[in-house]
Amino acid sequence: MAFTKKAQTFHRETGQRAALIRSLARSLVLEERISTTEAKAKALRPFVERLVTYAKSGTLASRRLAIKRIHDKEAVAKLFGTIGPRYADRKGGYTRITKRTLRGSNDARKLAYIAFV
Repeated sequence: MAFTKKAQTFHRETGQRAALIRSLARSLVLEERISTTEAKAKALRPFVERLVTYAKSGTLASRRLAIKRIHDKEAVAKLFGTIGPRYADRKGGYTRITKRTLRGSNDARKLAYIAFV
């Protein structure tokens, strides 16, 4: 009996994949809207939504958990100072994925924007 994979691997080893998601999350927090492939955007969404949930509580423990996840104090400062309070009344769904009509320049990858709502 075959079981499905829980997450996409993007043909990368575990550490490289974690660094990719961390880097995308950092960029999204600092820029508030990034363009990436559709698959990476879908993998990034739960990671970032959890970070915003941490930022909503604003406790020291949640700040330390966020630093542990994205390894960037500048991004965590923006997350807790700007983005967390913005979604204080919202129960979830902090990001939106919008598909782009323009495809990748040399292959058939599907591109998308991921942005905060």
